[in-house]
Amino acid sequence: MQPVTILARGTRLTLSREDVCIRKNGVEFRSALPIAAWTELTVMLQTPQETEAVHCNGVVVACCGSRHDGYIVSMLFTSLSEESQARLALLAA
Repeated sequence: MQPVTILARGTRLTLSREDVCIRKNGVEFRSALPIAAWTELTVMLQTPQETEAVHCNGVVVACCGSRHDGYIVSMLFTSLSEESQARLALLAA
């Protein structure tokens, strides 16, 4: 899988596939920086087989960790289209 890009109000994170756990209704990822709960984010997910990325909007529901070890950020997707839900279900499998 290509890198996953996370966009949040002026911050852009490009993460390797190993740092991301995709679920059908959200995503967990490692971050060097903490992201506050209820922060709205946009995620772009793309596989090598697809030419178009899945764009998902969501909100951070948890952020645990430390500046020494990094942070695990949990994000819940909001307002997914049926097409995006189907594509995410395939990526999560």
